[in-house]
Amino acid sequence: MSHLTFAEAGVIGLLQGITELFPISSLGHAVLVPAIVGGQWAQDLDVRKAESPYLAYIVGLHVATALAMIAYFWRDWLRIIKAFFASFRQLASPASGTRRWELRDTDQKLAWMIIIATVPVGLAGLKLEHVFRTTFSIPDVAAVFLFCNGLVLLGGERLRRRSAEAEAQQIAVDQQLAADRQREAVVAGSRASSAGGGRHSSGQRAFKQEQAGLAVQADRRLAGVGYITAFFLGVVQVLALLPGISRDGSVMVGGMFRGLTRQDAARFSFLLSAPVIFAAGALKLSDLTGPLGDGIRGQVLFGSALSFVGAYLSLRFLMRYFSDPRRTLTPFAIYCLVAGLGALIYLSLR
Repeated sequence: MSHLTFAEAGVIGLLQGITELFPISSLGHAVLVPAIVGGQWAQDLDVRKAESPYLAYIVGLHVATALAMIAYFWRDWLRIIKAFFASFRQLASPASGTRRWELRDTDQKLAWMIIIATVPVGLAGLKLEHVFRTTFSIPDVAAVFLFCNGLVLLGGERLRRRSAEAEAQQIAVDQQLAADRQREAVVAGSRASSAGGGRHSSGQRAFKQEQAGLAVQADRRLAGVGYITAFFLGVVQVLALLPGISRDGSVMVGGMFRGLTRQDAARFSFLLSAPVIFAAGALKLSDLTGPLGDGIRGQVLFGSALSFVGAYLSLRFLMRYFSDPRRTLTPFAIYCLVAGLGALIYLSLR
């Protein structure tokens, strides 16, 4: 009978946390890695098996990854959730000269954009997930899709170069505004430290205020692209049902196609991924609590913990990576091209 070892759980858990955020497809790696290792791994970690405990295990990884993303953006999510509920009051009692369905608050717009973008992939996941998983989750097919994902990222990078100057100017303006706020915070912090605070605590407050200021500026730009673009990016996410196609990579490239800078497209992608991944895990939680989860719940906790850590650290790295205009999608594209082609050749010759 198929089972799941702690070694398998640890490797796949950490890999899930990293590849879910990097634009290199977590599902593609979940299919390819067991096939390449072969042996018992290929039997235990087969997503196509209807009664495989691997399916229950993946549910736990999805929930852990989503929780890491929510933990990283917790301040943003507090603003967005608060704005979502406030939007009902505004819609019920619109201000003078404002249409009943029109929202002018940035956070309220962003909240509804995330909801609108979640609808297409949510419906597609409910209707097509089983078909896509059983039809396309074949190692050779996943390798081809991973190679195609590399081509998509290269195309997105070429698209970004057309607006590279505007993106660099935007980042420079953001950094200048953040620097101004930080200087103001440092001055205020120094006054507070003389009254009993500390230099370290004032520095921490200044850094957090800088990050919060950059997030607010990014959200204002995101809210400006409108609901049609949000729906379009939600449709683009459906491609991630194909093993080897990255959810975040697709949204980033789609966002740049709709006029977003890579930095803003990456932020919207990460915000959008959390509810989608969490919902995908929550809807199948019965797999984990039911018979499929029997005998592997310890492995699930172990792998989920590693997935949480991997996702959180990956987010920290990627947010800094994409804040630098000199950084590109090219390294991820090259990885996908090499890994996809290499896996295809290896699996064909083995």
